[in-house]
Amino acid sequence: MKKTLSFVLLTIGLMVNAQNDLPKSATDVAPLLIGEKIPNITLKTIDNNSVSLETLFSKKKTVLVFYRGGWCPYCNLHLAALAEAEKELLDLGYQIIAISPDSPKNLKATEEKDKINYLLLSDSTGELAKAMGIAFQAPGNYKTILAKGSDGMNSTFLPIPSVFIVNLAGKIDFEHITPDYKHRISNDLLVAAAKSLK
Repeated sequence: MKKTLSFVLLTIGLMVNAQNDLPKSATDVAPLLIGEKIPNITLKTIDNNSVSLETLFSKKKTVLVFYRGGWCPYCNLHLAALAEAEKELLDLGYQIIAISPDSPKNLKATEEKDKINYLLLSDSTGELAKAMGIAFQAPGNYKTILAKGSDGMNSTFLPIPSVFIVNLAGKIDFEHITPDYKHRISNDLLVAAAKSLK
């Protein structure tokens, strides 16, 4: 009984420390900069298969999008808008990958609801968002929504809506990071950036 209680207290302590290590708000983050390499982290696909970022990045230049989750109406509008620019970006030789804390099951629901053709990946533990420097402490009123979206894997962090253009070596060539989740990069600006980096 003592060992079990100690383990539970240790687990709670680690969760609190993990929460406290995160920036307190979206304006306090310190994201990776242009020219820096994105860590090779393994994420889950909508079919719950593991895939490494290095493998994905080595195939094509990538438009890498971070969004808060399928529960966020602003994110859904952004994902739908991105779908409108998809053909032009594909014609320029890019692939599109969108990442959120949602579980694979909830990614599938987003894909079907928003009729998305590009790749959606799950970062439910926040390993990638934290390594990218775009995760911050979720306000208390988001915890239930986040836990539901991630199937209980996350109730502590939110990623800042961000768009990166990543080269074949996994280095950042362009970034647009938006602490105000209601504002997102326009397709015109994204496509112009993609053209300039082609």
